[in-house]
Amino acid sequence: MGQPEAPPFAKIALIGIGLIGSSLARVIRRDGLARHIAVCARSHGTLDTVCALGLADSTTTDPRQVVEGADLVMLCTPLGAYAAIAEAMAPALSPGCIVSDVGSVKQCVIRDIAPHLPEGVHLVPGHPVAGTEHSGPEAGFAELFQGRFCILTPPTGADPNAIERIAALWRQAGMTVEIMPAQHHDRVLAITSHLPHLIAYTIVGTATDLEEHLRLEVAKFSAGGFRDFTRIAASDPVMWRDIFLNNRDAVLEMLGRFNEDLTALQRAIRWGEAEPLQEHFIRTREIRRRVLAARQE
Repeated sequence: MGQPEAPPFAKIALIGIGLIGSSLARVIRRDGLARHIAVCARSHGTLDTVCALGLADSTTTDPRQVVEGADLVMLCTPLGAYAAIAEAMAPALSPGCIVSDVGSVKQCVIRDIAPHLPEGVHLVPGHPVAGTEHSGPEAGFAELFQGRFCILTPPTGADPNAIERIAALWRQAGMTVEIMPAQHHDRVLAITSHLPHLIAYTIVGTATDLEEHLRLEVAKFSAGGFRDFTRIAASDPVMWRDIFLNNRDAVLEMLGRFNEDLTALQRAIRWGEAEPLQEHFIRTREIRRRVLAARQE
């Protein structure tokens, strides 16, 4: 009999182990994609949970220690921590190592990580477009990525082999991989993800500020639309704080467009203009059909 096939990676270091990181760890463990999974988190309690769940072969709170000997480092922390982590881990990165991430904004990854990486270390930023409103290592599950898209935004001159190795990892997790420039990614996600979250936080915040008797009835009689907003608004507040701060230009651009459209709808409602309202609602139904066709519902 022949020798068993070697896993794609010898050692994968996961820095941060929330919903995405723990789900990826489960995929790696399930499919034997690495001989060793090393996990870094700030809290010893989190690391204890990771060990109890069987998601790591070694754990540490030190970003430099966790990357020693790794051929893949995956950052799964909020975006605001990237620069400090990159600076801390850089001296221990091995030549040929790939550094990637799972963040929802991509230009800031290149800005905050690339300057710290030593020669011979490859940066391949990534964004698995998947998630729930839950967080923490207990929230992860291997099927999270199935049937979803992962967007890679390698900088100019990135190593093609490194790009393909990261693409293969996400395809193994069940994702369809797309490659695009970081700036384009950030504009697309500003309208498809970031602005909807901002609106959800705003609507739920408005409900929170209502008089007490109205606030109680909002919770009691929540229809499907409001329940969806509360689910979105239950997402990790630190993660979303960093997303808005690091994609401010694209978010502000889309927010400006949204405000213009909202003003037009406000005017139509005020003046009883039934036809423009109906035309708008008919036109926007097409987007829902496209979402369903892309199987991203």
